[in-house]
Amino acid sequence: MSKKAGHQARKRFGQNFLHDPGIIERIIRAIHPKPDDAIVEIGPGLGAITEEILAVNTKLQVVELDRDLIPVLRTKFFNYPDFRIHEADALKFDFSQLVDEKPLRIIGNLPYNISTPLIFHLVAQSGVVQDMHFMLQKEVVQRMAAVPGDNNYGRLGIMTQYFCKVQPLFEVGPGAFRPAPKVDSAIVRLVPHTELPYPAKDLGTLQAVVRTAFNARRKTLRKALGGLVTVEQLQALGINDGLRPENLSLADYVSIADLLTTEKSSEQCGVQGAEGIAGDVSGDSHD
Repeated sequence: MSKKAGHQARKRFGQNFLHDPGIIERIIRAIHPKPDDAIVEIGPGLGAITEEILAVNTKLQVVELDRDLIPVLRTKFFNYPDFRIHEADALKFDFSQLVDEKPLRIIGNLPYNISTPLIFHLVAQSGVVQDMHFMLQKEVVQRMAAVPGDNNYGRLGIMTQYFCKVQPLFEVGPGAFRPAPKVDSAIVRLVPHTELPYPAKDLGTLQAVVRTAFNARRKTLRKALGGLVTVEQLQALGINDGLRPENLSLADYVSIADLLTTEKSSEQCGVQGAEGIAGDVSGDSHD
């Protein structure tokens, strides 16, 4: 397929082009596109999914980083005047600029090498999103859907579930791609919560707490979070300080973050007249 299109998959872009008609059909059924949906595809590649979506929804928009693929896509879909291509890095792209009247439905076969930071980038914009359907490395989907106590449970799952309901759909073997990756893949559906089940008082503080905890995931909480909270504070929240980070629920982490946010606000109020209020606790969104 890549030879026909005159384009070889590039390792630096993590390209693996989907070609299996049966898998493509299953993905389209899962997405269930409608003519008036506001659909955005990330990394359309050679257009295997793009072609099927355009057959239903002619106003599809795509975000593609590989500039050599853009003329391929323009040529292949020249008879769709409303089809729009955005040459951009999805990691830096502001998807809210694409919103008109309807929330976005975002789809994509995401490159494995940027999937985790891209997921964090997208869930942070979940307020303008109806749902997301992604092809990801199977292990990444397992981490996103993991529950407390699972070996796969960690920062990715907690922060994804903070914003979205995570629904693993089905697995895809390496043979469905050219070139075939060395890992299994899976399709996942992410549906942003209409109301956050456990809203944190300060998202940056929550991110910092979760990141700190899982940087020492093999240690007990008293050690992993020792620089942030005391044993007495954990116990006051009803949290056993002898547990490990993987044993705490999203609600537990929000409780810890809210405690820190409240304490910080109290401290700031005490020094506001002299020094002003300090900035929020920050935390980047990358694993």
